[in-house]
Amino acid sequence: MEPARSFRDLKVYQAAREAARLIFEVSKSSPPEERYSLTDQIRRSSRSVKAMIAEAWARRRYKAAFVNKIDEALGEAYETQSWLDDALDAAYLSKEQFTDLNNRHDAIGGMLSRMIDRASRRRSPGITTVFSKDAA
Repeated sequence: MEPARSFRDLKVYQAAREAARLIFEVSKSSPPEERYSLTDQIRRSSRSVKAMIAEAWARRRYKAAFVNKIDEALGEAYETQSWLDDALDAAYLSKEQFTDLNNRHDAIGGMLSRMIDRASRRRSPGITTVFSKDAA
């Protein structure tokens, strides 16, 4: 496995980036009255997932800081799913769009949870292992 040289090499970051892009695209058709509520919130939470992953990468030398940021990214992924529920309920998303975006966030959440579990099991005070490009 080739070592990751940047947060951009991480599979979980790439997945979060693509999910945020897709949410931005589908949210363009949201009604104007949702501009400062649902549309803004779902865009912010989806973008926060990838931003927290990037911040965690920068703090990977310190286990507690790393786990905290990955945990925040996980929270943002779940928040995004909650906003997806609202968008589906209001018929702003088709069932197919919802299913795709929800499944993407389930996968991202799974990768983030595995990262937290792996980091929490480490005995060293920091995250010192090199991530591979295939790492979650």
